Amino acid sequence: MKIEGQLTRWDDERGFGFITPYNGGQEVFVHIKSFPPGSPRPTIGEQLAFEIELNGDGKKRAVRVSRLMKRRPAVKSKVSGDSVRGQISLLPIVLFALLLLGLGTLWQLPAYWFAVYGAASLVSFALYVWDKSAAAHGAWRTPESTLHLWALVGGWPGALLAQRLIRHKSVKAEFRAVFWGTVALNVAALIWLASPGGRMWLAGMSIG
Repeated sequence: MKIEGQLTRWDDERGFGFITPYNGGQEVFVHIKSFPPGSPRPTIGEQLAFEIELNGDGKKRAVRVSRLMKRRPAVKSKVSGDSVRGQISLLPIVLFALLLLGLGTLWQLPAYWFAVYGAASLVSFALYVWDKSAAAHGAWRTPESTLHLWALVGGWPGALLAQRLIRHKSVKAEFRAVFWGTVALNVAALIWLASPGGRMWLAGMSIG
């Protein structure tokens, strides 16, 4: 018998999540393989119909999952929290844009610096998209060191945008710790290089 519920948790990188049944009870584990082949990736808040089976250790899991066309009242869950976290996760990009504008006004930051960040961000975003596609199809993956290198040289805004929009590399704690380290180093280097002392050092390097 089909049970109806709402997808209230989903880890897109690992391909599993949990459904909260409308008739109450505990959340039910669901794997990406339980959805119809070729169907869109699951998203939090979707209304689903499913059957329940017990796996080897006696735990419930959803199988033969299908999407419901009708709308039902939303289950109060972590959806609102995820939305807030998503908005917060993009806040560094907004703050960085304001920082660039401030540095440009204060120290007359050369226009090509904006171009460097824009180009590096495009490359970073493309690498994340490629890596997620490769992970889904079992193809050659982009090394994490490459993703971090592009973030370090100025592509971190594009990387952060990709983490939010395509939900890739957004959960792994070790990766995110290194990522935010590259962000801190990049911003610190930018502020110093844009300062009068940093500009003098760059001028000396070019003369030497």
